[in-house]
Amino acid sequence: MKDNYNIEQLHFLVVDDNKHMSMLVKNLLHALGSRQVAEANDAADAFAELTHFPADIIITDYHMQPLDGLDFVRLVRTGSDSPNPFVPIIMLSGHTEMRKILEARDAGAHEYLAKPISAKSLYSRINSIIARPREFIKTKTFFGPDRRRRALSFNGPDRRLADAAAASPAAAAAPAPAMADAGEDAGLSQAELDALFD
Repeated sequence: MKDNYNIEQLHFLVVDDNKHMSMLVKNLLHALGSRQVAEANDAADAFAELTHFPADIIITDYHMQPLDGLDFVRLVRTGSDSPNPFVPIIMLSGHTEMRKILEARDAGAHEYLAKPISAKSLYSRINSIIARPREFIKTKTFFGPDRRRRALSFNGPDRRLADAAAASPAAAAAPAPAMADAGEDAGLSQAELDALFD
């Protein structure tokens, strides 16, 4: 990103059950200019904190006990008593398997940041949230930021199987293309996981 934003006035809520990681994120935010940082050491405390702390951005760890980061994101997005279901959320994790990244995205996280983190990588995610805000989508099974960031223009035939069937019965009988299986243990690079959020 070429834009540089002053984050001094933004309120951040850091949610992590590891005190050292929480302190690291807080120190990075302070180094980036933020002065409004609250901390919570689990999802329940974080949800309670949201009732009186006006968080502009939440930074939460994926793996916590007893509720993990996914449960927390879902609670913020769809809980009937959620103080702010629209707040941007950055998910932190040392795990970069495709399944975990898609789970975070599908729970309603705006960004996914692989550990170890740096001031540059954290600021890049914050900058992305500010520079490219997302509309929120509500369906029967999902509420959260639109997963499509890029405005795509498509001038070809419809790509869904049902649309293909309407156009050609032979196309409907053709098997769907197989997705490449990267394997459960194969981790993605930060650039690859960013592409899943674009």
